[in-house]
Amino acid sequence: MKRLSVSKTAGALALAAGLACVSPAQAGNQKEEALADSVRLALSHAIRDERPPQPKFATPADLQRYQQWLAQMSSRLQRKLPDAQLRTEFLETVWYEARRAGLEPALVLGLIQVESAYRKYAVSLAGARGYMQVMPFWTGVIGDHDRSKLFHMQTNLRYGCAILRMYLDMEKGDLYLALGRYNGSRGRAEYPNAVRAAWRQWEFK
Repeated sequence: MKRLSVSKTAGALALAAGLACVSPAQAGNQKEEALADSVRLALSHAIRDERPPQPKFATPADLQRYQQWLAQMSSRLQRKLPDAQLRTEFLETVWYEARRAGLEPALVLGLIQVESAYRKYAVSLAGARGYMQVMPFWTGVIGDHDRSKLFHMQTNLRYGCAILRMYLDMEKGDLYLALGRYNGSRGRAEYPNAVRAAWRQWEFK
């Protein structure tokens, strides 16, 4: 496989209902590993400050391109997320958090497709949670032990993007190895190949 480099609430009842109606996700099994204090601190800073997405654009042309992206992705995602308001909020947050972490929104959408099939309350057999299948131990890594936050849309996407960014930095931009770390299958091709295939489906044309 070719290796790539990448530049840098629901209430309790709703949560219970969401968990009850989904089958376990098959992806998402990050492994807890020893992190240097500097890496842990950087991850903590990246995940905090959860202000609502407020994208800024340098030119009207940039704003227009973003609006075109939003419309195109919304049309593609309609079958998975039929509620228009939820779909718009989801895509706005994906775009914001991906760009904030220096990732391509199409890559993040592809990863979510493989990890959870866009299910907010997906839980894997290993216990990973939400859209980006974040393992609960990550809340402890940054000193916040409220694991229920991982079902919050922006929190889950912020964690997922920040973790993937961290792995990319650890692997010196090697997406193949970074995706392997994200999935807990470093060195195996199945998961990176699946994410790459899904990524292509979400490229903006």
